[in-house]
Amino acid sequence: MENRVLPLIPLRGMCILPGMVAHFDISRETSIKAIEESMMGSEEVFLVTQRNINDEEVTAGGLYTVGVIAKIKQVVKMQHNLVRVLVEGRQRARLCFFESGKHFYSAEAEILGDYERFDSIEEQALDAAMINALETYAHSSGKDVNEFMKPYRILKIPGKLLLAAAGNLSLVYEKKQEILEQQNLKDAIELLCKLIYDEIEIITIRKEFEEKVRSAVDKNQKDYLLREQMKVIREELGEDTTVSDIDTFKEQTENLEAEDWVKEKIYKEIDRLKMLGGGSSESAVTRGYIETLLELPWDKMSEDNNDLKNAAKILDRDHYGLEKVKERILEFLAVRSLTEKGETPIICLVGPPGTGKTSIARSVAEALEKKYIRIHLGGVRDEAEIRGHRRTYVGAMPGRIAVGLKNAGVKNPLMLLDEIDKVSNDYKGDTFSALLEVLDPDQNKAFSDHYVEIPIDLSEVLFIATANTTQTIPQPLLDRMEVIEVTSYTENEKAHIAKDHLIDKQIKKNGLKKGQLSIGKKPLEIIIRNYTREAGVRNLERRIGDICRKAAREILEGETDKVKVTAENIEHYLGKKKYSFDKKNSHDEIGIVRGLAWTAVGGDTLEIEVNVMPGKGDFVLTGKLGDVMKESAQAGISFIRSVSDKYKIDKEFFKEHDIHIHIPEGAVPKDGPSAGITMATAMLSAITKVPVRADIAMTGEITLRGRVLPIGGLKEKTLAAKNAGIKTVLVPKKNKPDIEELSDEITEGLEIIYVEKMEEVLKEALVR
Repeated sequence: MENRVLPLIPLRGMCILPGMVAHFDISRETSIKAIEESMMGSEEVFLVTQRNINDEEVTAGGLYTVGVIAKIKQVVKMQHNLVRVLVEGRQRARLCFFESGKHFYSAEAEILGDYERFDSIEEQALDAAMINALETYAHSSGKDVNEFMKPYRILKIPGKLLLAAAGNLSLVYEKKQEILEQQNLKDAIELLCKLIYDEIEIITIRKEFEEKVRSAVDKNQKDYLLREQMKVIREELGEDTTVSDIDTFKEQTENLEAEDWVKEKIYKEIDRLKMLGGGSSESAVTRGYIETLLELPWDKMSEDNNDLKNAAKILDRDHYGLEKVKERILEFLAVRSLTEKGETPIICLVGPPGTGKTSIARSVAEALEKKYIRIHLGGVRDEAEIRGHRRTYVGAMPGRIAVGLKNAGVKNPLMLLDEIDKVSNDYKGDTFSALLEVLDPDQNKAFSDHYVEIPIDLSEVLFIATANTTQTIPQPLLDRMEVIEVTSYTENEKAHIAKDHLIDKQIKKNGLKKGQLSIGKKPLEIIIRNYTREAGVRNLERRIGDICRKAAREILEGETDKVKVTAENIEHYLGKKKYSFDKKNSHDEIGIVRGLAWTAVGGDTLEIEVNVMPGKGDFVLTGKLGDVMKESAQAGISFIRSVSDKYKIDKEFFKEHDIHIHIPEGAVPKDGPSAGITMATAMLSAITKVPVRADIAMTGEITLRGRVLPIGGLKEKTLAAKNAGIKTVLVPKKNKPDIEELSDEITEGLEIIYVEKMEEVLKEALVR
């Protein structure tokens, strides 16, 4: 074998075989210098392929050991310092020695010569095998076999045929390198035939796949080609679930507890889904619709517990007081037990925040053993939230009522419509009107949800609504509900609730153990009176939580093993007292009268002050009064002027004096007619200079003729009077039934006088 020293060019990503004519671009300075060196001599160069195409630095280990000696046919200089070289492969050669010179790489190459020949019979067999493989490849590729085989049939020598075939086929450079490195002809031909048949198999699989895709795509749906390709891929992988889904839906429909006409509707939708197939976007919408229909409890019901004693026990366990609510629930149970059904009432619990309206509904659900669903309506302003969206819209979904039933899984749950007074309306529809159909017993037997489309029976649902006030609820909707007032708690009721529920709840919530914290009766009263001002018990629970957290820290830091809260150390845990009731005045005063007011956090007392000054008959009202309250003051002064002779008031008095009415606290808005008699009494006292009793408080609306009209919120107002130390309370006579409903705990120690006319008020209030 002959050895030659030649300039070396490392090739990246390509392999050139003997007999091949190919061109490639070079940019390495060393390779360009090698070309220049070769052109000045034999015009031959040694081409060896790099093992890793990303290697910039060339080493002997980074090159394959076998390459090809090539003749340079043409050199063209390109832009950006590129040189394009056209070469012809001549001989195989093995890399013996590699040298990195100053300007270019050179190598000693051992010429390998042609592949070893065999006897004629074996050569003929190898030649036939190679020709057969090439013909099969041409046929599989869809080429003209005769045209494709022409250049190969001319070559009679198997070695040259091998190299020509390997060079012309679209093989990766690593496979060509394997053929180049084979020692004998037999191994090289076997490898080439294997590679050809691998290519034939790839072509066959690709053709089969393309044929399946082509047959699945309709000529009018070419835009969905990609989707159909994905469909065929899923079928090949066994992941096409449309058929199994349809079978599952049919089985679920057959087992569904529903009337036949409901099942018929579902079957129609299933057939529609089958026609659509699994690829279209509409099939996803239809599938979601079918799933919603199958999840709704059409005729599925839970069995209620009609045990009155058990219900009474649970309601008494969870709630102290609230006798009216408990009584109404037990009445409903009694009627249901006797009639086996009875009309399901729609109860609306109305009262201040924190009075336990929501927790009552939860207790009722537990007492009846009903599924409990809470739907919060605060801020809902879209009618579709109640009725659902029509299925023509993108992203349509059922309304909250239908979703609540679906989550309950039965058609007779207890459904709490929380904060129904805070529903609002906008351009998207009247939400209150949508609730009419839900809460009307004559209409909700076939409630229409726009998404579901099939009428839903809501007559078995026990609806309980909650609201802070009925003023924002439209009258038609209010008329369909049975309103039960959940009034403010007395101090005694708050103490019982804290003792029986809140303290234990907060101890557990804050990680304490029973016995590590104790709050006595007296400190509990101080918390209720001086650290909270509310109708309910929410802030009371927060203050107890504050104590628990401080106690937990003291115990954890090792200061004590047990914390006992007393009247003396209460400020250590809660800070300075925040609230105090305005106590009655110590002595009778002119122009100052104590009124009673209802607020969202319970009752309060209002000290109305009137001053009379020389002036020109102006009438001034301050204290951020509302329109109704200002009109009450106008009615009061008109009444006083009409009876001025009786009280010996000079006729020119109102022209020569200014009257100023002020009601502290000045920054708090005040409105309502119930301060009418209070303002009239204060004005008459200031005008006549007759003092008003300090131990008396009053409430009632006044007319121009001095009649006293009834008002509301008497429980809260009476509690406020008692807390302020008032002994006598003047109440409109028509409110007598309201006073009689109050417990003895509230009225004990109070003298309640019923009045019909202003003369009776003045007789009791003014000091003569």
